[in-house]
Amino acid sequence: MKVMITLILLLILSSGAFAQTMEDRLNTLEQTLKKQEQTIQQLKVLQETLQKQEQAIEEQRKLIEELKAAAKQPQPAAPPAAAEIKQPAATEQMQQQVQELKEKVDQVVEAQKKVVPSVFNPAIGFVGETIFSYNSKNSQQTGSSQPGGFSVLQRSVELNAAASVDPFARGYVVINATVDPTTGEANAGVEEAAIVTTSLPWNLTVKGGRFFGEFGRLSYIHDHELPFVNRPLVLDQYVGGESKTDGVQVNYLLPISHYVSLTAGAGTQFGDTPNSVGDFRSASNLNYWGRASTYFDLTPNISFEPGLSGMWNPNTLSLGGPQIQPNGNIFNSSVFNERQRRMVGADITFAYRPLRNNQFKSLTWGTEVLYSNNRYDVLSPDGALSTQTVPSYGLYSYLAYKLSREWTVGTMFEWVENLYNNEARTSAYSGWVTWAVSHWNQLRLQYTHTNNNAATGLQPNDAVYLQWAWIIGSHAHGWQER
Repeated sequence: MKVMITLILLLILSSGAFAQTMEDRLNTLEQTLKKQEQTIQQLKVLQETLQKQEQAIEEQRKLIEELKAAAKQPQPAAPPAAAEIKQPAATEQMQQQVQELKEKVDQVVEAQKKVVPSVFNPAIGFVGETIFSYNSKNSQQTGSSQPGGFSVLQRSVELNAAASVDPFARGYVVINATVDPTTGEANAGVEEAAIVTTSLPWNLTVKGGRFFGEFGRLSYIHDHELPFVNRPLVLDQYVGGESKTDGVQVNYLLPISHYVSLTAGAGTQFGDTPNSVGDFRSASNLNYWGRASTYFDLTPNISFEPGLSGMWNPNTLSLGGPQIQPNGNIFNSSVFNERQRRMVGADITFAYRPLRNNQFKSLTWGTEVLYSNNRYDVLSPDGALSTQTVPSYGLYSYLAYKLSREWTVGTMFEWVENLYNNEARTSAYSGWVTWAVSHWNQLRLQYTHTNNNAATGLQPNDAVYLQWAWIIGSHAHGWQER
């Protein structure tokens, strides 16, 4: 009994520990609720034990009365004396145990009333990411926002905070200052600010506010979390960078033994470019997306994660403004105004993580294919207006091998057709090495060769990047090999 009471006290005291990260804090709150439920059940057991002890004392008292009554009758002296000595001693010991039990139960009840002051304080973190680069061609020849030659870009300065709002929801905010590579000015903005439920029934989770919608494999991953330096070309062109949206997203985990996750959402934008609307937004101006994913253990060391995603905006109202078809001649080019956005994607990830030494060695192969079938209003050079649908494909595939806790090497292939002209194609080959000095300090050296065909009007380019990213304080998502 003493051992069980001691374990209960240790569990209650440990539930007040302050979580260093958003995920740790959420787990701590969930564990606290579970432990409280366990404690209530144990208290009920203790109450039943206490009642049994009191009944035993009452029976001992009755026995003492019976022994006293029997002592008045002529009997041998020795047995009654022994009984009188033995029974009061047993009764006194049992009463002492009951008193100790009551005191420990009172301590447990009192501990339940205590609240650690820091439980609801937010975990705050700061991320900095600097890109040192060299490009063999200038920006006009490569179509990049960064100049040719040598460049230093403070790509992101990110401040994030996360905390539990109450036992039923958690909230987080990410403020990011992105530096303009041309002017050098940093423009700070709210990248994410959302609330997420934690205790809805039927395996449901709802997220609302500004967040990255769950589409594909890497669209909702921050730039500094990617396993390589730059976001894949197809994600930059088709998704529009990160899948940022202002809206609501619902996730449903199927109540079966096998892991299957279904996600659906709606928002006023999808990607870095906001939807331009007039003075009224109808349901057709919203973006709708969904994703289905699952997980398989092919062997104890090999896992397989497939996923399917879709996104639809019935009426984009010229997303991003008029776009000129990239044929190298502005004056003889058609002008495209996007009117409907449709996109589907499929992704697969194989991962080899040996049961032994899995924190220091792994092999990950990830591939994602996207298909865009957007509809445009096209203004031809002669002034004729028509409607045109452009089917375009794009993909990326990468392989990352973790040699040790600190070192990872990888390679990637990319290929994409232009959204407005599927005859304009770009491909790229990359290789990189990552040195994780620690969890909070990481360096990555990457080489990328980019090929552009004649329809793009751009030139091939060779680039070398050195990415230096670091974290101060808590950081919920951290660096992952996705």
